[in-house]
Amino acid sequence: MSTEIRANTMLPARREEITLHTADGLKLIGELALPESRPPRATLICLHPLPTHGGMMDSHIYRKAAFRLPALADLAVLRFNTRGTVSEAGRSEGSFDGGNSERFDVAAALEYAEFHDLPNVWLVGWSFGTDLTLVHGLDPLVEGAVLISPPLRWSTEEHLVAWAGSGKPVHALIPEFDDYLRPDEARRRFAAIPQAEVIGFPDTKHLWVGKAEAALDAIVRVVAPDVPTPLPHTWDGPSETRKVTIVDS
Repeated sequence: MSTEIRANTMLPARREEITLHTADGLKLIGELALPESRPPRATLICLHPLPTHGGMMDSHIYRKAAFRLPALADLAVLRFNTRGTVSEAGRSEGSFDGGNSERFDVAAALEYAEFHDLPNVWLVGWSFGTDLTLVHGLDPLVEGAVLISPPLRWSTEEHLVAWAGSGKPVHALIPEFDDYLRPDEARRRFAAIPQAEVIGFPDTKHLWVGKAEAALDAIVRVVAPDVPTPLPHTWDGPSETRKVTIVDS
């Protein structure tokens, strides 16, 4: 019997609560979701939106990625709370530092992925997480970046030029009605990275409410191009309904 995949549908995966250890001595709360019975094709390290405005590892696109993509696309999904950020899973140690000390958080996630031999690592940033990606994420382990609603708030021309020089792919998913950066301006700004692809999403806003499926399809097309998209909206097999409590930071 087919089950409709809804917002709180959790498909089968091997899920593990993890702790990331930063170089400045903090412990960060996280989760790794792996395909249930196959090795992952690729790994998503999810960098969440601004925690001072409700961003966390349970932000809805990342929650749905962890609930669905191990089963639907054979992807590993690593999500975590940056320093001082709280979710239902708990609060990471430390305090928000405006994207500065968060460089240690990004490094800790990459070190975890490397130590556990997670394959084909991609950074997937959303809003604040895109600045963390562009400023702190240019690492030899990283295959490329997917940027969801990038505001380019702390990212400078220097960071864009560095990504350009790396040759690593950059894919920017830009809502038509974004609060900070809309498609035409995004194409102008990302021209500094010749290999960057800017994709506009009609009738979409910064928070992608009601549009998570479009974001997940776009991520899968980039990191696992052999997987057909759009992803299925129904599932034949076991599943759970997992209501997540959204915790206010």
